[in-house]
Amino acid sequence: MSHTDRTRTDTPDRNGDAAGADADPRYRAGREWLPSGLAVPALLGALLLAYFVVPFAVFLLRMRDVAVGAGLADPAVRDAIGTSLLTAPISTAIATVLGVPLAYVLSRASFRGKRLVEALVLLPLVVPPIVGGVMLLTVVGRYTPIGAAAAAVGLPLTGSRAGVVLAQTFVAAPFLVVTARAGFDGVDPRLEEAARTMGYGRLRTVWLVSLPLARNAIAAGIVLTFVRALGEFGATMMVAYTPRTMPTQIRVSFITRGIDAIVPIALALLAVAVIVVVAVQLLVGTPRRR
Repeated sequence: MSHTDRTRTDTPDRNGDAAGADADPRYRAGREWLPSGLAVPALLGALLLAYFVVPFAVFLLRMRDVAVGAGLADPAVRDAIGTSLLTAPISTAIATVLGVPLAYVLSRASFRGKRLVEALVLLPLVVPPIVGGVMLLTVVGRYTPIGAAAAAVGLPLTGSRAGVVLAQTFVAAPFLVVTARAGFDGVDPRLEEAARTMGYGRLRTVWLVSLPLARNAIAAGIVLTFVRALGEFGATMMVAYTPRTMPTQIRVSFITRGIDAIVPIALALLAVAVIVVVAVQLLVGTPRRR
């Protein structure tokens, strides 16, 4: 074989490689901005994304003209932040302890009245929060049997942190149930059956198989529940206007002193939500593509 032939044989065909790259969708997708046919959906999505981003950007720009430190030093603001940071985790914990088992039952069991239970779980999501607060008052209000009994033992369920927790749990817990159920629905029942054949009981199978496989969905539900509880206003205002939470204090500050007065506490509310989301992502991680 001549030197020329060896050169032709050993040297890759650049034109051929380019043609192969063009024919391979993996190379083509890497070089294009968007796969063909997605321009219109991307444009529509970009409009919604801009609608999300612009208010954030304008809000952050407004911070330059506001004394954030002085606003956060206000005792009323600090009390509101403390109340929210105390009650929202408690509400989220209650929703998790009670909601995850309910989500598993709805995912795995078939029973009479299941559709009704599913509808009841969604009910707080479709009812306006302020109406939800009114509904809670009819059960735990000061002059109801439950509310009067609780007040008699020194644990009032309205106008207290307990009332805040009740309101937050009512409006936020459904997010955990719905999201966790979706996670359990994604777990192959055959994996649970395999664990049962190895001698594991139902609870041990759930703990060792179902919960780890559904952990990302459960974590997402916890984040949604916490953020929703943290930002709850309508039901909280009806059940426990005091002690004030961050959303309630934002409303009061806006009415009394205008929009600049709410920037510090709104920034605190946003910061707490972002920190929680990032922390959960670092602890749980994101699901890997297969």
